[in-house]
Amino acid sequence: MIQAQALRRSAVAAAIRRERLIVVLRRVAPQERLIALVHELADAGARVFEVTFDAPTAADDLVASRTALRDRTAAGILLGAGTIRSMDSLNAAIEAGADFGVSPILDTQVMDAALGRCLPFIPGAFSPTEIDAAWRAGATFVKLFPASSVGPGHVRELRGPLADVELIPTGGIEGETAAAYLGAGAVAVGIGGAIVNATRADRAGIIAAIRAVR
Repeated sequence: MIQAQALRRSAVAAAIRRERLIVVLRRVAPQERLIALVHELADAGARVFEVTFDAPTAADDLVASRTALRDRTAAGILLGAGTIRSMDSLNAAIEAGADFGVSPILDTQVMDAALGRCLPFIPGAFSPTEIDAAWRAGATFVKLFPASSVGPGHVRELRGPLADVELIPTGGIEGETAAAYLGAGAVAVGIGGAIVNATRADRAGIIAAIRAVR
């Protein structure tokens, strides 16, 4: 748990708490479109990105995104790896230079391996029992997934008995509901399709609205 506590105090964890938004980039193709989108979102103020490792090009996409944003790293931009469900995907994410890892599930073997290699890790959980187990096992944050199945009220209720657990609701969150999750006590939110599939103006609006929540 010493390593887990250190990662919860890390610069990566602090940046996620500060920015309050993880932009989930799932299977954005071709790579040219991904790079253009990442540049656009960074211009709009997004600082934390998650490239999901459920496509054969994921590792290359993460590396390409980091290369494209090299001049912006001083601004605190983070690139994480999502959908980490196996040791193979974890190893690929680390080799690609991921700043953090995210999973839709709680696999303690994978999480222990990530923490052992100093990679902040955010496993997925849904029920209070799963959420508590993930936190006790050393999760840097716990991803409430799929969040849209329960809504912001679920976060508020969980914050009573599980006040020490830092939650990041993800899954089906829209720009209109993000502030409600944050207001209910979430440390950050993960948003994918609602940003990726939006117009340029709407994407910028979602990012600005979240950055305004304090």
